[in-house]
Amino acid sequence: MANGQIRVEDAVVDYSAGRGASHRVLNRINLEIGSGEFVSIVGKTGCGKSTLLRLILGEERPTGGRVLVNDQVRAHPDRLCGYVPQKYSLFPDKTVLANVVFGLDVSEFGPLSFFSPQRRRRMREFRATALLYLERTGLTESDAGKYPHQLSGGMQQRVAIAQALIMKPPILLMDEAFSALDPGTRKEMQSLMKDLWRSSGTTVVFVTHNTEEAVCLGSRVIVLSGNSPGEGSRVALDLPVGNLDFGSHPEDIRNLAEQIDRAMLPGLHVESTAAEMSLAYGNAT
Repeated sequence: MANGQIRVEDAVVDYSAGRGASHRVLNRINLEIGSGEFVSIVGKTGCGKSTLLRLILGEERPTGGRVLVNDQVRAHPDRLCGYVPQKYSLFPDKTVLANVVFGLDVSEFGPLSFFSPQRRRRMREFRATALLYLERTGLTESDAGKYPHQLSGGMQQRVAIAQALIMKPPILLMDEAFSALDPGTRKEMQSLMKDLWRSSGTTVVFVTHNTEEAVCLGSRVIVLSGNSPGEGSRVALDLPVGNLDFGSHPEDIRNLAEQIDRAMLPGLHVESTAAEMSLAYGNAT
């Protein structure tokens, strides 16, 4: 499977506003994300963060411009991109283990091969692999037989991450994946996600409203902001943040967070110069 490079070229997204009118959400977005990066995307509510994520996923097509993964234009969701939404994408009538193996099963055998002898053999292998991924995300073998309603929110989100990672996607897209969690669980999930990224080399695109989370998780932060309502958002700031994490010096985190917050103000695009990015990266490391 290919390497997980993303390119967004002059992407425009307009939505119908009725009576022949349209509302622009994204306005000529240009963005390149290299293989293995962890990119946080922030911006005010309604700025198009989730829309950009859906373009990369292939769930939506831009009105203008194009979005490519590994030099191929995105046309539909596929195994190149795993996706973890804000609300856990688990089947309520399946156990944790069945939820995690579902993607492997359907991908290899489709929905009509239930009685295949080969499938029965492969399912044993799938379950063994699933248990490893559950353990990797902090769950135990005893959790595998539970149903989603028997799990806490944090445990459900761990299952959703295992469900995405077991498919070994080059790219993992996460849309406000921790926002519904309590502070303690959120902190655990942040640490887990950073460790998984470091160990897997997966390209991660992470949408969040939380500036501190964006700085401490990402190796780079993208700010989307528009000059005025209806104009659509542009890339207002593209900022490398180096090796910052939640244990870094509070002043380093605060300085970058303040720069990001300023970039989110309407009409105040502060696109980083190379010198500014170099300075920020140096401070962060």
